[in-house]
Amino acid sequence: MSPTTTLSPSNSLRPLFTLPVIVAALGYFVDVYDLLLFNIVRVPSLKDIGLSEADISIIGGKILNYQQAGLLIGGIVWGILGDKRGRLSVLFGSIITYSLANIACGFVHDPQLYAILRFVAGLGLAGELGAGITLVSEILPPHLRGYGSSLVASVGLLGAVVAYFTVALFNWRTTYFVGGGLGLGLLLMRVSVLESGMFKRTQQAGVSRGNFWALFRNKTSVLRYLRCMGIAVPTYFVIGILATFGNEFGKALGITEAIQPGRCLMLMYVGTVAGDLFSGFLSQWLRARRSAIGLMMGLALILVSIYLFGGLQSTSLFYNSYLLMGFSIGYIAMFLTITAESFGTNLRATATTSVANNVRATTLLSIPAYQAMKPSLGVIESAAIVALVCFALGFWSLFTMEETFGKELDYSE
Repeated sequence: MSPTTTLSPSNSLRPLFTLPVIVAALGYFVDVYDLLLFNIVRVPSLKDIGLSEADISIIGGKILNYQQAGLLIGGIVWGILGDKRGRLSVLFGSIITYSLANIACGFVHDPQLYAILRFVAGLGLAGELGAGITLVSEILPPHLRGYGSSLVASVGLLGAVVAYFTVALFNWRTTYFVGGGLGLGLLLMRVSVLESGMFKRTQQAGVSRGNFWALFRNKTSVLRYLRCMGIAVPTYFVIGILATFGNEFGKALGITEAIQPGRCLMLMYVGTVAGDLFSGFLSQWLRARRSAIGLMMGLALILVSIYLFGGLQSTSLFYNSYLLMGFSIGYIAMFLTITAESFGTNLRATATTSVANNVRATTLLSIPAYQAMKPSLGVIESAAIVALVCFALGFWSLFTMEETFGKELDYSE
C-alpha cells in the first residue's frame, strides 16, 4: 500500500493531551535526565571512587564511550523490536533496563563495573525517544504530528535542566537513585497506554517487519535513511563540541573567568526547549517540515559563526550565546518526525530509533576530528572546520529530501 497526503481540517488540539503523548513526553524527560547524568557527575563520582585526576580523564572517557556504544547497539535492537513486537514493548523494556542500571550505578565502587552499567544504561536509553516519537506520530492525526513531536521534545529536554539542579542539590549517588525512581514511576503510567492501531493492522497483515537491512535494500532507501540523519548532524555538533567543551572555547576567546561546561549544557537545553516548541508551530504554520528546519538550521549557522568569530569577550554574552544556539538547534523533534514520516509502518520504529541514536553517536567522529586538529590549528579553527562539514551535510540532506508534512502513515514498505 502506498502513502498519500492527507490534511485534516479539524482544529481540535485535544489529541495532544491524551495519555500516550503525555507519557511519551515524560519518558523523554527521564531519558534526557539519565543520558546527561554521567556527563555531569563524571568528575565527582570517579573522584569519590578513588581515581586520580589523570585517571578521571582517561577512564571517564572510556566509561562515556561504553554508554555511547550501548546507544548505538540499542538503537538498532530496540528499533527492530519496536517493529516486530510493538511500540509499547520497547517503551516498557527500555525503561526497565535503564532504570535498574541507573539505580545500580548509585551503588558502584569499581570503575570497570561502572563502565558496564553505563553500557547497559545506554542500551536502555536508546529505545525511549525513537519509540515514543513513532507511537505519537502514528496515533495523532497528520495535522497535529508536528505539535505532538514538539511537545514531547520540549518536555523531555527539560530533563537536562532538572539533572543539572539535582546534581547541585544531592550527592551523585542519590541523583542516580532519583533517575531510576523516576523511570520506574513512569513505568506504572505506561500500563494504561494502548498500542498503535497502525502497528496492529500491519501485524495482522503478516507483512515482514523490523528488517534492519531492508533500510539498505537499494540506493533510494539508503539515501532516504542517511538524509534523515544528515539534517540533525549540526545539532549534535553544537551539543557535543561547543557546549561540552565550553571551557576550552572560553579560554580560546580570551574570557578570563572559568567557564563551567555543565552550565553551558544546561543553558543550551533551555534554549532547545523553546526552539522545539517554536519549530513545531512554525512547521504547522508553513505546512512544511523542510522549510521550518531550513530556517532553524540557517539561524544555527549564523549563531555558530558569531560564537566562533564574533569576538565574544564577556562571560554573560558567552553564556547567553548558548541559549540562542540552543534555540536554533531546537528541531530535534522535527527531524525525528520526518524520519517517522519517511518510512512505512513495518520499518518505522527501526528507522526512527536507530536514526535517533546514530545521530547522537556522530560525536564519536566529530569529537576525535576536533581533538586531532586542535594542536596544530587551535580550538576555534578546528571547531570551524568540523562545523563546516556538519552544516554542509545538514543542508545537502535537507535540500535533497522529500517533504513529509501531512503524509498518511498507514502503509507498509
